Amino acid sequence: MKIKPLPPLNSLVAFESAARHLSFTQAALELSVTQGAVSRQIRHLEEYLGRSLFVRDKRQLSLTQTGAEYYDSVQQSLLLISSATGAIVQWQGNQQLTVVTSNAMASLWLLPRLPEFQDLHPDIDVRILATDSLLGLRSSEFDVALFYCRTPPAGLVATPLFSEKVFPVCSPAFLERNRTSGAEAEGQSTEDILGTTQLWLDSGEDWLNWSQWFSAAGIAPQEPRRRLNLNNYAMLVQAALNGQGIALGWEQLVADYLQSGLLVRPVAMELNTTARFYMLEPQEPMRRKPGVEQFRHWLLQCVGECEAIEAPTETSGNW
Repeated sequence: MKIKPLPPLNSLVAFESAARHLSFTQAALELSVTQGAVSRQIRHLEEYLGRSLFVRDKRQLSLTQTGAEYYDSVQQSLLLISSATGAIVQWQGNQQLTVVTSNAMASLWLLPRLPEFQDLHPDIDVRILATDSLLGLRSSEFDVALFYCRTPPAGLVATPLFSEKVFPVCSPAFLERNRTSGAEAEGQSTEDILGTTQLWLDSGEDWLNWSQWFSAAGIAPQEPRRRLNLNNYAMLVQAALNGQGIALGWEQLVADYLQSGLLVRPVAMELNTTARFYMLEPQEPMRRKPGVEQFRHWLLQCVGECEAIEAPTETSGNW
């Protein structure tokens, strides 16, 4: 049976990268091609589909509703192809380590730190599979998994890495723009700031949403003047970096952006979550590869260093 309709596969790769970064420039760098090549691939795909996938603005790039829905399906399909290909080319060797984690954990926490592990253990090849759902996670597919959840899945060895604090974050430009529009900054309340443009994460997992955050913080829910929904946390953070609104930031995932000043906290309130980031491992001891123990030791050392760098802030509650 012929599979159709099937779009040009190169254009799908370009689209997935551009949608994940919300940037043709970043996609071009990732794929080692020119920005023009990425733009042509996206335009080719849009012509094939007969629908626009991106809203092109001089200041920012965003996905249309069709684009956001298509991105989720395309990314999952490419991940399946990547997984199948990896199995065929024997990624499961003793010196090859498979780490399954969420897109947010992979792009915002693990990947920036991974070069350190590779420098320490150049003989270990790391394979990262990103998925935003714990459902269907099978121990035969990975050596180590990193996920945020309230209750770890049964049948796996779960090591708590760190709990999380959740608080609003936005770009300095967004905060300045909204401070100077309407009320004066010194007379502006928390509700005024948080009622501007809210970035919402559409997820069926254990991620805290704005309604739950307001409730736990003891603040009347603020109906935003504008609302932008995204189904990927890394894209949500990118939208905040682009100055498109205020997002809920998970402390460990946005720490690097806060330290660099690319993101700021518009209000001091934060919540301690009952969910945690866990390291999950298969129970069968015979499956442990030589590289797993090295990765485990390095990971726990990274967590210890992260938890040591905490500035005192106002805590408004728990969730």
